[in-house]
Amino acid sequence: MPPTTAPRQFDFLILGTGIAGLSFALRAARHGTVAIVTKKNRADSNTNWAQGGIASVWGADDSVELHVRDTLDAGAGLCREDVVRTILEEGPSRIADLIGQGTRFDENPDPLHPEKRSLDLTREGGHSRRRVLHAKDATGAEIERALLKAVAAEANIHVFENHFAVDLITTQKIGAPGGNRCVGAYVLDRTSQHVETFSAPTVILATGGCGKVYLYTTNPDIATGDGVAMAYRAGAGVANMEFIQFHPTCLFHPRAKSFLISEAVRGEGGLLRDAHGQRFMDRYDPRAELAPRDIVARAIDSEMKRTGADCVFLDITHKPARFIIDHFPNIYQRCLEHGLDITKEPVPVVPAAHYQCGGVITNVNGETEIPGLYAIGEVACTGLHGANRLASNSLLEALVCAHRAADRLSSERPTPFTGALPGWQPGQAIDPDELVVVSHNWDEIRRTMWDYVGIVRTNKRLRRAEKRLANLQEEIREYYWNFRVTSDLLELRNIATVAELIIACALQRPESRGLHYNLDHPEPDPAWAQRDSVVRRVL
Repeated sequence: MPPTTAPRQFDFLILGTGIAGLSFALRAARHGTVAIVTKKNRADSNTNWAQGGIASVWGADDSVELHVRDTLDAGAGLCREDVVRTILEEGPSRIADLIGQGTRFDENPDPLHPEKRSLDLTREGGHSRRRVLHAKDATGAEIERALLKAVAAEANIHVFENHFAVDLITTQKIGAPGGNRCVGAYVLDRTSQHVETFSAPTVILATGGCGKVYLYTTNPDIATGDGVAMAYRAGAGVANMEFIQFHPTCLFHPRAKSFLISEAVRGEGGLLRDAHGQRFMDRYDPRAELAPRDIVARAIDSEMKRTGADCVFLDITHKPARFIIDHFPNIYQRCLEHGLDITKEPVPVVPAAHYQCGGVITNVNGETEIPGLYAIGEVACTGLHGANRLASNSLLEALVCAHRAADRLSSERPTPFTGALPGWQPGQAIDPDELVVVSHNWDEIRRTMWDYVGIVRTNKRLRRAEKRLANLQEEIREYYWNFRVTSDLLELRNIATVAELIIACALQRPESRGLHYNLDHPEPDPAWAQRDSVVRRVL
């Protein structure tokens, strides 16, 4: 569509095309017009990269109580049990919805009745039962495929690709009378470089996480924390951003960019070994390779620092080659492209930033502190994950909370905003003249976060990072106001804001808990159990 100065008006405005945004859109389309804004192509999302699967009670030997227990254990005393129970109890019904929308999970034939088939369940770290539904080792891609196909068939849903949300529009920001509420967003059309105004009484943040804040990550390039940064700038509370989950096993190879080796490999018997071929996980936790991710990631980090090694090795060669290829065809093929045959040799791996357990403060229905603004999926902090996410609970949370948010809005529709929304004002901004400033600051932020705010932290490292971020923020703010916005500048602005929030939350917590490990406070403090680290911008 050509650039327009008049606001684009919809009943629902969704930012993001992962499982959360698409699931919400499909339900909301029954009640009004839906715009989905995505900064690249519609299939570009963290969901599309998810390998392992989606956790839910499905097997005969499993129960919601067991799933709750495992989630609370992984969350290290910071989960909200009422939220945990709600999401896990509703999980099986939402999985059935996914299957009804065309998602094809792997199945097993019944040996006594070959015509009957049951869903194949695998197990991952922290789970006491097999409860992870999957589609080989590309579960997220299969879910994304099915949901995008369903969205394409809905006349009420309009997808705007290559559109990058700049900032949320609130009545307080535009000086409208009455209480503060969110009424839309300014959005950069990356093709025309024109900033458009999108108007909607309900705005849904489904923008995913912030892995690109770190130098090494399993996330796609789009994961720059845009939703958290926009919500914070609009005045919404943000909590528990210090809990960044580092996936223990990212492929260590000079040509392998951000390639994850699924936790399901360990779930199916993969063993972690040092450079001498010796196992080490049993020295760190009795669950060994099946311990929760925070424990495994810290153990690998400790082994690498102790020995000076660049990586450790994940070994599943003791399993039959056909088993490995059938269960992990994508991983097998990608490794083979880099000269590694995982059926014959162990895979070199290192930890990498993977998932944010904190985010925009919401309830289990996705409601934020700003009326009209919802957040669902990884961008939100519901209380499900606590201090450490249990493997494969993330897709389930996105699915359940999207469903609940859409149902709540169908019964309690907000009153449309009748005032005029001002168009984007570029002021005296000119075209950028030195793009090296953007790329240099981008690199410096990511390296600072990796070096000082990584798997193991200290107060000194955090203060050093805080000081460097403050200087970088001043440069970025000046650049933002003097030059016309571009997608690179917007991403830089957002990762700087999110980095600042991670550091601020980490400095608030004088203990080690879950994914936040501070050598100056190496033990958990009971006074900080069930206590969130909260940051709000003073408007």
